Amino acid sequence: MKTMLKKLSRDERGATAIEYGLIAAFIALAMVVALPNIKTNLGDKFTDVNTELAK
Repeated sequence: MKTMLKKLSRDERGATAIEYGLIAAFIALAMVVALPNIKTNLGDKFTDVNTELAK
């Protein structure tokens, strides 16, 4: 039993998947934070373009 636990503690195969999962979570969090600002700014630009085209 003790040798099996030592083997299991040295196994790092699942660590890569966890790291990729954390990276994906941080990217998703950054997108959730940034997208409302981008949406507002983009909407303002389209409004400006529409105003200029209407002249």
